[in-house]
Amino acid sequence: MAGRERGGFAGMNSDKQREIARRGGRAAHQKGTAHEFTAAEARAAGRKGGVSVSQDREYMSRIGRAGGLSSRTGRSGRGGPTPKSADPQPLRGLGENHAPTP
Repeated sequence: MAGRERGGFAGMNSDKQREIARRGGRAAHQKGTAHEFTAAEARAAGRKGGVSVSQDREYMSRIGRAGGLSSRTGRSGRGGPTPKSADPQPLRGLGENHAPTP
């Protein structure tokens, strides 16, 4: 099946897929069968996703390290970059944009 081309909806270009999905969404709303999340449902879904992703300790470690490096180099979005004189000393032998190896 290596040479098989995608057919149907999957084989359409993204603009055509988007147009069909848009029409389906409008029809469902007009018919009254479209589901709209309540605040409680959205909160529960977000909590469920957060619990699921936080169980991957390696992933959480990577994103935490990236966030720490980002704030350390002054890209926190609070008034622009931090002046060089205010930056902590870079990690020895690693440069500013690399995390230490555990």
